[in-house]
Amino acid sequence: MDDASIVELFQKRDETAIAELKRKYEKLCFYVAENFLSQHEDIEECINSVYYSIWNNIPPDNPDNLKIYLCRIVRNTAIKRLQYNTALKRNPKFTVSIDEIADCIPSYTENYPSADQLADAISRFLKNHNEKQRKVFIRRYWYGDSLSAIAQYYAMNEKTVATYLFRTRKKLKTFLKKEGYRYE
Repeated sequence: MDDASIVELFQKRDETAIAELKRKYEKLCFYVAENFLSQHEDIEECINSVYYSIWNNIPPDNPDNLKIYLCRIVRNTAIKRLQYNTALKRNPKFTVSIDEIADCIPSYTENYPSADQLADAISRFLKNHNEKQRKVFIRRYWYGDSLSAIAQYYAMNEKTVATYLFRTRKKLKTFLKKEGYRYE
């Protein structure tokens, strides 16, 4: 079943929508959640929360790209679960990538544009890079892949991946400054 049909089932409040979504994207959901969470129970709970969230959000939401919409919800739900699990301690598996990118993303203040506008600026930035650099950046900071996993996936040296990411973060910060974002 195609994504538009699944969204239509959600719009009609047909419970088979969840089964179709699960059939088509369950492996992807687990892949994204596993990059943030290590316990199988946490991953399953996260995925179930995602299905519940999507049921509650469509309608009124009407995603143009169900796969991206789903991945965003899985990622955000997994990050919230990770933050809950590590409230008193730091989990180096994922917090390292958050710490890496934190210097590039400006702090939120009332004077700044919305998160959507920041996301749009980052997307424009990434479109100006070659496909490999863009994909390496996305795998690290969106999917939460480790340096070694990215290196293996793209048949690269781990140090080369780290260099790609370092240079891209540096260019991103410069780009965002030119876009009017301030860093304190």
